[in-house]
Amino acid sequence: MGLFHTVCKIQDLPEGEGKTVCVGTKLIALFRRDGEILAIDDVCPHMGASLAGGCLQNDIVTCSWHGWRFRITDGTWADNPRIKIGSYPVRVEGEDIQVEVDAQPGSANRG
Repeated sequence: MGLFHTVCKIQDLPEGEGKTVCVGTKLIALFRRDGEILAIDDVCPHMGASLAGGCLQNDIVTCSWHGWRFRITDGTWADNPRIKIGSYPVRVEGEDIQVEVDAQPGSANRG
C-alpha cells in the first residue's frame, strides 16, 4: 500500500487541464475532468514528452509530440490496450490534492 502525498491545491488545477507534479523523483500528470481529479504517469513512454501538456478530450490525453493517446482513468494506451502506464489513486483533503504512490520505486505502475 502506498502513501498519500500532497501535490498541489485544488485551485491550481483548472477544469479540463493537466498539471505536472512531483512525488519524490516521479513525475505525475494530474487532470481535472468534470470535477474529478485523475493521475497517471506524466512521461510518455514513446519519447518522454509530458502528458500533462497534451490535449485532453473526454477521458483521453494525446501526447503533444507524436500523438500517442492514453486514458486518464487508468493509463491504458488508447491504440493498444495491452500497454499501460502507471495510474494513481487521488483524494482531496480540504483544498489539497493528494496522490497515492507506493513506497517502493517502480511499484506504483499498474499494468
